Amino acid sequence: MKTSTLLVAACLAASLPAQAQVFKPIEVKDSELAGLRGRYVMPGRIISFGVVMNSTWQNANGDRIGATATLHVQQNTFKPQFYVSLINEKGNGNPITPGTGSVSGGSGLNNTQGVTQTLQAAGDYNTAYNNVSINVKEGKATGVNITPAGQVLAGGSSISGSNDAGTLNISAGANGIQMGINASNNQGYTLQSLAQGGLSQSAVLLGGNNVVSNMTQLNVVLRDNMPSAGALNCNLDQLKGLRISGY
Repeated sequence: MKTSTLLVAACLAASLPAQAQVFKPIEVKDSELAGLRGRYVMPGRIISFGVVMNSTWQNANGDRIGATATLHVQQNTFKPQFYVSLINEKGNGNPITPGTGSVSGGSGLNNTQGVTQTLQAAGDYNTAYNNVSINVKEGKATGVNITPAGQVLAGGSSISGSNDAGTLNISAGANGIQMGINASNNQGYTLQSLAQGGLSQSAVLLGGNNVVSNMTQLNVVLRDNMPSAGALNCNLDQLKGLRISGY
């Protein structure tokens, strides 16, 4: 290529708007993305992070049972401890028809990794909800350690509760936390677990007019008072830098 042609090309590139250059699409292979786990968050930027798990079951009578388990970890105070708040609400006293449905299959789902969500329904007029969300925001370190409300769920222990809606059990072990509800009158059951290898959410409904929910939320707060805080941690420039450095 002639020198004059190269010069023209260079001038055209320099004349492009900055936004067009920054956001120029770059194809990233799956193998490259697989090696970027968490590396877009710069060291020292995380002020705190927390996990909130919630499971509830409401039957046709309006009886409701469930629990919320919260883990909150502040910077420099790493104490991984779950706190559990139970949910126990009485309905209006309407009679409940025992569930007569049955489900089959799904045993292979016990061997999956990552995020697994399953729903099996054999009744009518049910509502079921499995959800996983990640919330990331910027803030300032206050130096105050926040302790969630509720009972402490120590490792190797469990917390349980029951009412007319069913029986709830939450247990913590070496591999993580598990939250399950066994609904009364053969209405069904739920199981939600966060352990090594991933997150699992499942619901089986055998009766009717039940409202079931499994929710897990990851909350991350990033420091906003650093010189680099103005730039997003996952922008294209950093992604290109990670590719160049071999990650």
